[in-house]
Amino acid sequence: MAKVRLHVVIEGRVQGVFFRANTREEAISLGLNGWVRNCLDGRVEAVFEGEKDKVEKILKWCEKGPLGAIVRNVEENWEQATGEFDSFSIKY
Repeated sequence: MAKVRLHVVIEGRVQGVFFRANTREEAISLGLNGWVRNCLDGRVEAVFEGEKDKVEKILKWCEKGPLGAIVRNVEENWEQATGEFDSFSIKY
């Protein structure tokens, strides 16, 4: 299956609720590569690369987030995979 890349920016109550750590766990469990980070404006940004069906699953997860999160909006931008990542990390 072809690999895809998804860049998301998640808005709402998404910082201080372990969003990054839980996103990393979910991405690793799905076999995805990329990164997640907090933005200075209170949003969370992430890039996922992997098989399209698995990337779609992480997108659905991001629309809810972990317990305690209140997701108001998810901006999504689908792109061609670059293969530049070999793991999934939290950026600081």
